[in-house]
Amino acid sequence: MKKSLQPLKSMVFQGIVLIGTTLMPALALAKNELNVSISSVSIVKETITGTIKDEKNEPLIGASILVKGTRLGTITDNNGKFTLDVPDANSVLMVTMIGYSSQDIVVGNQKTINIVLKEDIASLDQVIVTGVFDKRTRMESSVAISVLNSKQIELQAPTSAAEILKNIPGIFVNSAAGEIKNEVSSRGFGGVNGYYYVSMQEDGLPVTGAQYTNYAPDFFLRSDLTLGKVEAVRGGTASILGNNAPGGIFNYVSKTGTSELKAEVRAKYGLEGNKAANPYYRMDANIGGPIGISNSLYFNMGGFYRQNDGPRYSGYPLNNGGQFKANLIKHLGNGSLKLYVKYLDDKNSFNDFLPTVDFNNPRLAPGVTENTSFLLPPIKATYFLNDSKTQQTFNSADKIHNKEFSIGLNADFDLGKGWNIDNKIRVSDKSSYWNSTQVPFPFAVDGVTFYGLNGWVPKFGLYTFSDAATGQTLLTVNQGFGATGLKFTPTGTLPGAEIQANSLIFNPLVVSDNKVKELVEQLTVTKKIDKMSFSGGLYYVASDISRTTTGAGTAFTQMLSNYPKATVITFTDPATGQIQKLTNADGIVGGSNKSNPASLFDVTFNQAAVFLGHNWEISPKLNFDWGIRYESIRVKGTNQIGTSYNLPNGGTDGDPLTLYDNTAGKITSKYDYDKTVNTTSFSTGLNYKVNDDFALYGRYSLGKKAPDVSIYLSINTASNSNFLNPIAQSTQMYEIGAKLRRDKLSLFITPFYSILGNVPQQAYGQETADASSAYSTTVLYNKAETVGVELEGNYTITKNVGIRGNVTFQKSTAVDYNVWALNGNGKADDKIVSYSGNENENVPQALARISPYWNSTTFFASVDMTYMGKRQANIANAFYLPAFTQTNINLGYNVNQHLSVQANINNVFNNYGVMGWAGTGGFPAALNTQGVTKASIEANPNAIFNTTSLPPRAYFLTLSYKF
Repeated sequence: MKKSLQPLKSMVFQGIVLIGTTLMPALALAKNELNVSISSVSIVKETITGTIKDEKNEPLIGASILVKGTRLGTITDNNGKFTLDVPDANSVLMVTMIGYSSQDIVVGNQKTINIVLKEDIASLDQVIVTGVFDKRTRMESSVAISVLNSKQIELQAPTSAAEILKNIPGIFVNSAAGEIKNEVSSRGFGGVNGYYYVSMQEDGLPVTGAQYTNYAPDFFLRSDLTLGKVEAVRGGTASILGNNAPGGIFNYVSKTGTSELKAEVRAKYGLEGNKAANPYYRMDANIGGPIGISNSLYFNMGGFYRQNDGPRYSGYPLNNGGQFKANLIKHLGNGSLKLYVKYLDDKNSFNDFLPTVDFNNPRLAPGVTENTSFLLPPIKATYFLNDSKTQQTFNSADKIHNKEFSIGLNADFDLGKGWNIDNKIRVSDKSSYWNSTQVPFPFAVDGVTFYGLNGWVPKFGLYTFSDAATGQTLLTVNQGFGATGLKFTPTGTLPGAEIQANSLIFNPLVVSDNKVKELVEQLTVTKKIDKMSFSGGLYYVASDISRTTTGAGTAFTQMLSNYPKATVITFTDPATGQIQKLTNADGIVGGSNKSNPASLFDVTFNQAAVFLGHNWEISPKLNFDWGIRYESIRVKGTNQIGTSYNLPNGGTDGDPLTLYDNTAGKITSKYDYDKTVNTTSFSTGLNYKVNDDFALYGRYSLGKKAPDVSIYLSINTASNSNFLNPIAQSTQMYEIGAKLRRDKLSLFITPFYSILGNVPQQAYGQETADASSAYSTTVLYNKAETVGVELEGNYTITKNVGIRGNVTFQKSTAVDYNVWALNGNGKADDKIVSYSGNENENVPQALARISPYWNSTTFFASVDMTYMGKRQANIANAFYLPAFTQTNINLGYNVNQHLSVQANINNVFNNYGVMGWAGTGGFPAALNTQGVTKASIEANPNAIFNTTSLPPRAYFLTLSYKF
């Protein structure tokens, strides 16, 4: 770990200094201008009391009452009652609660106000805080935003936090990998590392500021009983109010305590896999309520622990671990303070690619089932990093170990006379330690690539492949020399010959130790003047990244066993008859205390932004807003690259017959970089409220997206260091929207047109075989466009029956898309290949989620039908990934006011829906998806390729007890 890496307490000090240099001057400015003190920001003239109930005459606990134009407010107690001091009789009360239509009440001469709120799951007038310059309802905002409350979320059984977003129109979610390594994109802005164009947030701040390969937000984002709601902004103001995220903002908002002490415990048991054979265990808990009798201090805390084997068992759980979250909120006369903490300790693996046949109707290859795993079996391997003396152990059962400790403070104050200040700050210590594998594809052992990769060419003689557990010989291969060159002659049969003959699964033992200490801060100051408001703010994130990457060796496992089995490889020297061990007893090339080449990365990622927003209520019906954001992203770091070298005298153990440990690693090169990318984004919108039940809006946004940290971490040679040139991508989005509400209907319609431009494509080649002759091609800038329409709505058929859903239709085109094709060495045969006019890859033509539901006081039921339209597999438009439908059933019964039982069946019809794919053949050909063309498919329509899919049918039973 780098010596310059600042400890967490230093970051806390930075945060205090940052608050002092931003928050306090703003407070002083407001105090001087208004000549008031923070403790006397308003003159109270009226005291109002009241009760808020639902249509069933049940009191609503925790409903919010806010004096419009101020931050004065309160919440209802356990009897639905409230007391609030208001400035005068002209005050307007905004009454809101998640899942109910809000109401505006003019105080007038009333001293007691009794209010009935109507249930509205897809409410268009719910107050939102994400993607707007000030708090406002959906009906009043010119933003495409959706809100999911905890009730909607808890009725489902999502496999990850990202999967919740399938309830949002226009959002493509690939959750086939499981809990982590998901992909989220919107409106044709496809993902590179899963979340490239969007901001995943928790309580108003990004989960992490830095993103790169093997380090993403969903490593640290979990959904449990502490989740209160999700607010999702698609495009639009995300360019201004999100961090380098023009595609959207997805804010996971935690529950806070209310005036009633409430607690809930949920125990879930499930069965996963296509034979429902793999168990799932989970426990959630949440408790919140007041502290003391002041009705101004509240707490909430909870979390979860779960363990599950997943649909495919590799000899250890797919996921095991959990998290704890807590917050403490103090309501003051003019605002609030919220202190929160989070601790996550979770170990996660992922669902891997499986061999697949038939490009027109993809299905698993013969002998492969959804229970088949190509991941590592339980394996341990000890090693040293380069020439250090510290021993480390690779343990496949540790998987990807994600940990986070964070502490944050939110301060929100109404200073009077239209001034408001909102400051959010969080410091965190995150780590993601990989003991995993990648690219687990079949690898033919009767070809030169297999032996060349392991350094066994030319090494003529007999290679024997045996089962590590039983010692049984599975296959022998004789390496020799024939008339046309090297010749490999196999004898025997390895499992999985029907997939790829004479092949094992390639399983590199990947170690990636990521440690990130981070400070995130956002300050927003708002000034209201008559019918206008101005919002200005600062955003800052500082991430200190320490990363070590290495390999603990390579394992070659057998295909089509109940779970992965390791293979031992030996070599018999034809001249001496000696048997040399190419793997250790666990089937690993490497390990056994050898020194492995490791690369060390020390990076500081600093992102600073200033933004300004203006909102103008031109008339009671017409609202205009615009915003601008300037962002500066600086990445400074050092990459120390480790390489291997041969060890003499029998290697690490001194035994000349154990060849697996005859190399060692050391740092051989070092590359420094210091790059800054500056961007400017702009967005403007107009909202016209025709009446209380119908509104129209239009918006234009120009956003920028700077590259993530991956391009800096990829520097490992002098040539790509010299050619480093980070360039911001440009996005444009035009959208209009119609928002309609009737007694039984809520509907949101949003046509959109998005442009993704300035997407760089560059290739690197060599003039000769000498690496020092490297050159780079000129940069080609590509452009893609997407046009579509999103629909979101809820229709109440009867008091208990309704239907909610969302539908998106879109078409995405590579308008100007060119790539370099380098042939042999030298620039003479380089050429540009155009894919202009082709359909964009991995953008579904249609997305839909339709959910009819029944909801009564004792029984609830819903069916979630999710449709994924067909989409092009690659930019060459070689074939379509076909459309599919997934159906989930959710049932629940309230035994009494405390106890309830819930049943969920995911993927009821066990459809094999393809979510991702890799190329034809085994390793390394499968890595080249763009190399698959219509011509190659026509030439070999029965070729085996690789896919990831929807998880197979799974059953869950949940018991909930509320105190």
